[in-house]
Amino acid sequence: MGLLVMILGLVLFLGAHTLTTARELRAGLIAATGESGYKIGYALISLVGLALIVWGFAQYRATGLWSVWTPPTFLKHLSVALMLPAVILIVAAYLRGRIYQAVKHPMLAGVKLWAFGHLLANGDLGGIILFGSFLGWAVYDRISLKRRADAGGPPIPVGGIGNDLIAIVVGVIVYLALAFAFHPVVLGIPVMGS
Repeated sequence: MGLLVMILGLVLFLGAHTLTTARELRAGLIAATGESGYKIGYALISLVGLALIVWGFAQYRATGLWSVWTPPTFLKHLSVALMLPAVILIVAAYLRGRIYQAVKHPMLAGVKLWAFGHLLANGDLGGIILFGSFLGWAVYDRISLKRRADAGGPPIPVGGIGNDLIAIVVGVIVYLALAFAFHPVVLGIPVMGS
């Protein structure tokens, strides 16, 4: 049951995020509902999807994991190492500097690293579906960005190396919070020293 709820959440969450790649359909929805209506609908569907993903995955974990393979310990350590640049890239998407200019789409690069790292460390069916879905979406979205004719809005100013330093510091803090607080306390999954 939990796995099906998680999959429904993935369809809603990633479906809403994939809608942005279908530019004509998106434009039609904006024309029909207005910019605010579209944004409210997008946000609501994304939030419902995210809630279903979290709830469904928690239910799935509580009822027992369906093991597909057992990742060796070194892959779990590699996953922990990949999370640091993943978090920094995601932060750099909002604090635009040279990292942003070099990577071009740091949010998608960060999501890809995050999903790939979690795929390495999780050999259960639910984990494979969850993280594989996010990896597949991020790859698809990155490819679609190369094919889009529109720029997607006015250019957002890019700062200098100061933004990169802030992104790195904030990224390290978020990484430590995720590793030492969120994962063990909220999820009940210790990642450091395991």
